[in-house]
Amino acid sequence: MNASEHDSMRPSSQAGGFRVAVSGMSCASCVARVEDAIRDVPGVTDASVNLATGQATVTGLAAPKDVVEAVAAAGYEPASDTVTFAVSGMSCASCVGRVEEALRQLPAVIEANVNLASESALVRYLPDLAAPRDLVAAVEAAGYGAELREPGPDRLDRERTARAMEHRSLKRSMTLAAALTLPIFVIDMGGHLIPALHHAVHGALGTQNVYLLFFLLASVVQFGPGLRFYRKGWPALIQGAPDMNSLVMLGTSAAYGYSVVATFLPGVLPEGTVHVYFEASAVIITLILVGRFLEARARGETSEAIRRLMGLRPSNARVIREGEVVELDADQLRSGDHVLVRPGERVPVDGEVLEGSSWVDESMITGEPVPVLKETGSKVVGGTVNGKGSLTLLATRVGNDTVLAQIIRMVEAAQGSKLPIQALVDRVTRYFVPVVIGIAILTFIIWVVFGPAPALTLALVNAVAVLIIACPCAMGLATPTSIMVGTGKGAEMGVLFRGGDALQALRGIEVVALDKTGTLTEGRPELTAVKTVSGFDEAEVLALAASVETHSEHPIAQAIVRGAKARELLVEEARDFAAEPGQGARGAVGERTVLVGSRRFLSQSGVDPDQFGADADQFADLGATPLYVAIDGRLGALLAVADPLKSSAAPLMEWLHGQGLQVVMISGDNRRTAEAIGRELGIDQVIAEVLPDGKVEAIRQLQQGNRKVAFVGDGINDAPALARAEVGIAIGSGTDVAMESAAVVLMSDDLAGISQAIALSRATLRNIKQNLFWAFVYNATLLPVAAGALYPFFGILLSPMFAALAMAFSSVSVVTNSLRLKRFRVPV
Repeated sequence: MNASEHDSMRPSSQAGGFRVAVSGMSCASCVARVEDAIRDVPGVTDASVNLATGQATVTGLAAPKDVVEAVAAAGYEPASDTVTFAVSGMSCASCVGRVEEALRQLPAVIEANVNLASESALVRYLPDLAAPRDLVAAVEAAGYGAELREPGPDRLDRERTARAMEHRSLKRSMTLAAALTLPIFVIDMGGHLIPALHHAVHGALGTQNVYLLFFLLASVVQFGPGLRFYRKGWPALIQGAPDMNSLVMLGTSAAYGYSVVATFLPGVLPEGTVHVYFEASAVIITLILVGRFLEARARGETSEAIRRLMGLRPSNARVIREGEVVELDADQLRSGDHVLVRPGERVPVDGEVLEGSSWVDESMITGEPVPVLKETGSKVVGGTVNGKGSLTLLATRVGNDTVLAQIIRMVEAAQGSKLPIQALVDRVTRYFVPVVIGIAILTFIIWVVFGPAPALTLALVNAVAVLIIACPCAMGLATPTSIMVGTGKGAEMGVLFRGGDALQALRGIEVVALDKTGTLTEGRPELTAVKTVSGFDEAEVLALAASVETHSEHPIAQAIVRGAKARELLVEEARDFAAEPGQGARGAVGERTVLVGSRRFLSQSGVDPDQFGADADQFADLGATPLYVAIDGRLGALLAVADPLKSSAAPLMEWLHGQGLQVVMISGDNRRTAEAIGRELGIDQVIAEVLPDGKVEAIRQLQQGNRKVAFVGDGINDAPALARAEVGIAIGSGTDVAMESAAVVLMSDDLAGISQAIALSRATLRNIKQNLFWAFVYNATLLPVAAGALYPFFGILLSPMFAALAMAFSSVSVVTNSLRLKRFRVPV
């Protein structure tokens, strides 16, 4: 689609205002609330909301971002689009700030996060006011390259090619600069160390000829490999937003320019100040290029997890079309296709096994090393590896709808997001480069006025050292590189962070609350006992209960059905089925009215369950859930259903307690059953008999006193609690709704993933703090040294060449420290 076609499909913004699509409105009261919320925004003169179209029309000069925030605060969902694109040409944190500022100046942009480590921008915007190409144009106008990121292997190939070209370009520039700088360095610095060499060279060639040789070599370095600093640094400087390139440009130009004057117009300089610093400008450029080359290579390793995930999807697949097996590009697969997977091949789609059986390696998705047996009816995930059997699959999800595609999007979103801790860094880097330039000018003036002879020469050397040693790169890379490596490592282990902020929030939790059924337990309870009232037949009562529970998807209901079928009882079709969430179900089987549920459910229905009080307590003390059955208004039987605990539950409790965390279990079970399980696992607090809609209130109670709570769940009814907690953790067997509501998703059912997520969060935050400490301490310590602060006390001055060496390797050290997270090991 070309640009004009794209624009013709976009809703046009109103003159003097704009439109926002709003979802979640259901009545006129909703319309009134949204209108009131929008009208309260400063700058809004009027607001009109159309319930039928779901559109809010806003007039006035208010910022769209403020309107969107007001709508969201009112409890409704303003529509916005999110787009990711690659940004090229950034070299430091100041570049990040410039790109973000350029994007945020667009009225359509709600949020813009630029990541230096991944060289990407994640932008949320109002599609009514801008198209993606408008965002790209804004970045390009700021002096940087931008290209929309589209999913698929082609994008992976393009990014790999672009990265390889950047590496080759840096390597060529670095090699040329080093080759031309080496003669200058050997002759000049060698002459300082070995006076005989100095006299020999200058005696043979003459001092002026040596200067001319230095001039020729340094000029090629300055305007060959060093031209990249002018191309980026000069536009940034004249636009009032200088960056790292500007500092290098100013520093090397000062040293080079002074040397040119000393070479060709020595008479204009004060007596005793005629010195050349060609070696300084050339060595500075060479060392910075070396640092950037090493940094680029290391940064490439930080995005290795995404590339590996993208590489899991096979490019081709064998499909049955019109009775024939054809090989197609994976992008051509459709939902409903019958896909053949041969031994050793990767599964190309999410699907269900129609024929065959095989052991499938799912470790790349779940982190579980043991292959899983797949038979007819089993679910398979794209990107996993088939074992020795052949499988015929029914494709259920293809392309960007597969689990693998969702994982990639989730990891990319996490890597592109910013942690709250990054806000301080952004504030500092916004003013860092201008402040450094100011310090350099002040250094020059102080040394010219108060410095010893030759004052002008010393002033120049120290001002250049200040410009060169400053390193906003290290500050800009400190957080994003750690996030990229940490979230990538998490993806390898089957732990997915929906956003980078989840990493930071998880580190600070004090309470871990867990749902019981399906989280702490296997989620496949079994019927373990049946006790009947005198006059009722056990088989008949169980068959009637199972007939009603057939209509329920609750795990306990399915356990009753399985128990009846295991006894080969006749399970009939029930009528008038009705379920009370968290309590029980009722229905009619033949001429009989049947109730199955909790003690409370039967009591509310007018049936006295007290006859089984002692038996129910006994079952509960053993960790089983007691369920009552009433037939035609009379108590008929007591059923016991037990859900075995996961083998990983007890080790998790021990680990959480070892970390000083309080553990809470939230369960809809009766109190005795829940407390029996709590005692077995050593859980600190048990909240029992909680109805599905009561989990949010339970989380709210746990959060009293500003306590930070993580909630772990898996079901649809866990979604509100997952959203309410500071960190919601959904486990692998969970529903899509639970996954969408969670900040952290565990791809495996193994509860060890909880300890992995918490430990990885702590390791990543620790790594970020190490990086930030180094970046800030480096600049805070060495900037005064470069300015000559130690000279009055110790007579020490910092050479600009040593400044360049320190600056070049400061950012490399930050990236290298972040890469240590790749060696993160699962806690015992």
